[in-house]
Amino acid sequence: MPIPTPHISAKLGDFAPTVLMPGDPLRAKFIAETYLTDAKLVNNVRGVQGYTGLYNGKRISVMASGMGIPSIGIYSYELFNFYGVENIIRIGSAGAIHPDLKVRNLVFGQGACTNSNYAHQFGMPGTIAPICSFDLLQKAVAQAEKMGVTYKVGNILASDTFYDDGAGSAVWGKMGVLAVEMESAALYLNAARAGKKALCICTISDHLLTGEELSSEERQNSFHEMMQLALEIGTQE
Repeated sequence: MPIPTPHISAKLGDFAPTVLMPGDPLRAKFIAETYLTDAKLVNNVRGVQGYTGLYNGKRISVMASGMGIPSIGIYSYELFNFYGVENIIRIGSAGAIHPDLKVRNLVFGQGACTNSNYAHQFGMPGTIAPICSFDLLQKAVAQAEKMGVTYKVGNILASDTFYDDGAGSAVWGKMGVLAVEMESAALYLNAARAGKKALCICTISDHLLTGEELSSEERQNSFHEMMQLALEIGTQE
């Protein structure tokens, strides 16, 4: 496919090898303006903002993924396969479905369960388990320990439905699944197919079992920890 793609207007070389992917375009803009120096807008097709700049003197990019598996499926595929991106770190929010988690905790998605049929396209003769990059996961755990933030590693659920007509996502907690979000499985599968690396880092913003949720101010403070952690591991050699 020629560059630019139908969804990304950047030129080849505009993206750094590592891209952070929040869901919200405005959060991508916030990260670029708050943490990066010499940040340059490299994509704004459909308002999905992408920036490349420097964090502590090292080049890194941040671009929104939009909401849901189809959206991140498109953007991560194009970044991995057309723009030479090697690592994508999703940074988003998640709802806890495990009693050991509390709001403000970080979750590192070691594996991504899903109710999506996204993997069907790969023609597998069975069920594939979408997993993260162990290298990125190791770096995330080490950085979390260094920063003193509370985190948990394990399975997360990438759900196709935010509103559903059944039992909901909480039943996955019976199998030890930690939290639910909406993008990780497609990201991990695209990374596997392209031979690239991916990791999903989420901040618990609400708890489906207890009903607890963060205020807007608390979400902002907690998201700062997640952003800084991702920027640190995304610029490590």
